[in-house]
Amino acid sequence: MTPHPAPPGPPGPHRPHGPDGTADFDSAQRIMARFTAQLTTQLDRLGHHGVRRGGRERPPTLVAVAHGSRDPEALRTAHALLDGVRALRPGLPVRLGHIELNRPLLTDTLAALRGEVVLVPLLLSRGHHIKQDIPEAVAAAPHLTARIAAPLGPDPLLAEALHARLTEAGLRAGGSAGPGVVLAAAGSRDPDAAVDTARTAALLSARLGGVPVLPGHASGSGRTVPEAVRALAALGHDRIAVASYFTAPGRFATQCASAVPGPAAAPLGAHPAVARLVLRRYEQALTSAPLSHPAATVGV
Repeated sequence: MTPHPAPPGPPGPHRPHGPDGTADFDSAQRIMARFTAQLTTQLDRLGHHGVRRGGRERPPTLVAVAHGSRDPEALRTAHALLDGVRALRPGLPVRLGHIELNRPLLTDTLAALRGEVVLVPLLLSRGHHIKQDIPEAVAAAPHLTARIAAPLGPDPLLAEALHARLTEAGLRAGGSAGPGVVLAAAGSRDPDAAVDTARTAALLSARLGGVPVLPGHASGSGRTVPEAVRALAALGHDRIAVASYFTAPGRFATQCASAVPGPAAAPLGAHPAVARLVLRRYEQALTSAPLSHPAATVGV
């Protein structure tokens, strides 16, 4: 007698069946695909956080670019400012490089680094250093993946720091026509620099509640500091102060302070608002594409 095949048993708990009693392999494959995708996502997240916590992934190095000065206080101020940056962002590698006059020079700083860097100019406006010197230094370091941040100015954080320095110097409202302020800047032959300084003057005026602020320059083209003083006096302002629009002490800052008969504020220096601004420019630059070599452009 020919044996009859045994009837199929009931489906097991881990064996999905279709209407014809056979395993629904397509359904099982879909379940496995979803499970694999979810597991991969969880592992990716775990690995990402593990890299951060384990310190195996370093953020791009922030290279602060100072101009340099023969005044020894300028170098101390730059280091104090970067100490403030490090305090705000522990774990962020921060280095210093100078365009001239002080060590380390920017070219030497870049030569000693590897990987990704973001150059943050400790400069207050556009000009030759921003458009030529810094990009040329980056072009000479093709071993780096580099971005260049915009200069610090203009920005409301600078107006905050300038206001604080003026208050420290004793600027007070009062008198027949109220005070006037000269925003003393280094100056440049580049017209973009004058535009940036004028914007900072407008920001500072708004921060001071409408006190008139006129730019005055120590060099380059445009109104000089003594000319700005005379212009404010002609408008009837009986107290004129100088806002020192310099990141650190130096010859120009001293020269401008002596040209104004009223209170002279200290340079921006290591004010906490400037440290916050350095990090803001760093973060903004990270959203731009790295520079190609040998050409270099400035990020905004």
